[in-house]
Amino acid sequence: MSVLAVIKSHPRIKKFAHWLIVRSGHSRPRYWVRWFVNPFYHDRSWNSIVGSYARMDVFPFNDFVLGDHSIVEDFATLNNGVGAIIIGHHVGVGISNIIIGPVTLGNYVMMAQNIVLSGLNHGYEDITLPPRVQKVITKQITIMDNVWIGANSVITAGVTIGKHAVIGAGSVVTKDIPEYSVAVGNPARVIKRYNFETGTWEKV
Repeated sequence: MSVLAVIKSHPRIKKFAHWLIVRSGHSRPRYWVRWFVNPFYHDRSWNSIVGSYARMDVFPFNDFVLGDHSIVEDFATLNNGVGAIIIGHHVGVGISNIIIGPVTLGNYVMMAQNIVLSGLNHGYEDITLPPRVQKVITKQITIMDNVWIGANSVITAGVTIGKHAVIGAGSVVTKDIPEYSVAVGNPARVIKRYNFETGTWEKV
């Protein structure tokens, strides 16, 4: 049995290991993890760029990948504490974006400013407990290649956005968006689709 398997199979050991990685009540790893583990453990391309003021709350117990020529701008926050974050090649994570896993971004994804992608939700069904202490629920967010997401948009848990889709600024995406379409609004709805026969974007 591997060391990791031993830790996972013993609740007290698992709790202690978690405490070593992150302080109780906090959502970011301890400094020693950020300095001495993450730079060597996760798959970050040498030619990717992470802004000096970006908050990389990256933990060793879930995957984190940052592809070739991808950029994480200043004041962005990335957290893989509850699910993996996989970022493809030539991706732009804009200023003040928030990404909470599980999230996968394809290649050439363009994200403007103040965008939230959160694969995390808290339960609320038990009214004897505040939502903050109820069970965490996660659903995968997948953004396919060549997607453009406008400023101040929110992508909710479980959503898939198809290839070369465009999300208008300020949209709240609660359902899957098909490829080669334009969606806007709250909740976001498709207003245009690309017609391959005519070679034009047509209103729906």
